[in-house]
Amino acid sequence: MTTMTRQTTGLREFKMPDVGEGLTEAEILGWYVQPGDTVTDGQVVCEVETAKAAVELPIPFDGVVRELRYPEGTTVDVGQVIIVVDTGGGEGDEGTGEAGTAQAAPAEAPIEAPAAAEEKAAARQPVLVGYGVATSSTKRRPRKAAQQAEAVRVNGSAAAQAPAAPEPAPEPPSPEPASAPAAASPAPAGAPASSSRPLAKPPVRKLAKDLGVDLAAVVPSGPGGVITREDVHAAATPVREAAPQEPTAQAPAPEAGEAAASARETRVPIKGVRKATAQAMVGSAFTAPHVTEFVTVDVTRTMKLVEKLKADPDMAGLRVNPLLLVARALLLAIRRNPEINAAWDEERQEIVVKHYVNLGIAAATPRGLVVPNIKDADSLSLAELSTALADLVGTAREGRTSPAAMRGGTVTITNVGVFGVDTGTPILNPGESAILAVGAIKPQPWVHKGKVKPRQVTTLALSFDHRLVDGELGSKVLADIAAVLEQPQRLLTWG
Repeated sequence: MTTMTRQTTGLREFKMPDVGEGLTEAEILGWYVQPGDTVTDGQVVCEVETAKAAVELPIPFDGVVRELRYPEGTTVDVGQVIIVVDTGGGEGDEGTGEAGTAQAAPAEAPIEAPAAAEEKAAARQPVLVGYGVATSSTKRRPRKAAQQAEAVRVNGSAAAQAPAAPEPAPEPPSPEPASAPAAASPAPAGAPASSSRPLAKPPVRKLAKDLGVDLAAVVPSGPGGVITREDVHAAATPVREAAPQEPTAQAPAPEAGEAAASARETRVPIKGVRKATAQAMVGSAFTAPHVTEFVTVDVTRTMKLVEKLKADPDMAGLRVNPLLLVARALLLAIRRNPEINAAWDEERQEIVVKHYVNLGIAAATPRGLVVPNIKDADSLSLAELSTALADLVGTAREGRTSPAAMRGGTVTITNVGVFGVDTGTPILNPGESAILAVGAIKPQPWVHKGKVKPRQVTTLALSFDHRLVDGELGSKVLADIAAVLEQPQRLLTWG
């Protein structure tokens, strides 16, 4: 019955979708619309972060936003209603008119408005078959209007009492004295007396959250009553000074302590990409027996080839770097040793050898480590591989990697050399058989043609699943990669 009422009155609910494969929850990063805004089919209304990536959600119908069920920063289960939209059908206009009447009711009777609205709703009769009274709208809106009227009345009394604080107020006491401190304490002079959500962009909301500032207590200076970064910074210092003197603040004491500048510890919630990465790494480390082998390589010739390719007109406009040739060398080594490109099927007790290579590239992003992969990388030309690498890295840094781009990887490269690290012992991406770590490339003394000379040297580390790959196969693959990087002409002779 509830579903029918919402449909016939034009109210439609948009639920949190499963934007990934089997994900059960997502965090709302930011809303792009507010109640009262008009939305169209396909318009992006919010951005959410799942355990795999940040995703923008489009609304699937036209209408006017009536309600946002969850604030930013809330983790919502898949299937929960996050936004309610009035699509304009049924008696939505009448419900709106009643709400406006309730808002204009005298402040002396804020408690009686919901009851009166309910009596009116009960007295109304459907005029067409299947079209009834929007009970959910008429019950909710007068209640919200009554709260706004009560806030106006209480704030007005507080403002009238402010100049004569030492003397008792001449007006009669409020019928609900318990709510007066909560309503009057966060509202400074000049702030709007509405109970609606303050207007601020997602970056400003995050700044306020980091500084421990309540946006409801900030006086907006932006156009249309929008709170700016300067407003938050201006309110941050008074909030920090008043925090020790307000033990009865609405925020819990532990959160206020965490936000204080003098805190010795900072607690960061484990959620989103960070949580998924931690679970995957623990599962991989304790499921697949890891073996890591190392080799140090003279890559002077490879570095010279990189410079030549950068100057080649056929590669103009493409991103050419050592990682491109490392990826090419790994793909060639897999072609020569295809058994390493496999997966372990525990349920069927089978080794699945894959005749394609989805090459994963570990990328550090502000939201944590992600490993998108290039589909069928073994079938791409050098120019196509360069374009795919540039697109993959750029999308990951912007936090726009889709869940589909992170599924189905077979082997991975992690370039720890960009941080000045010589090498490491990388952990396998779950479901993959091998991962190659590339260390920093730097001049080192090296014996070359019987003499010690400065050469460009790096260290490679290959971790592999010992259930799938024995020491001989892993050593062959690592040796082939090193051989190609030492003598890059093997890209032609072995290819």
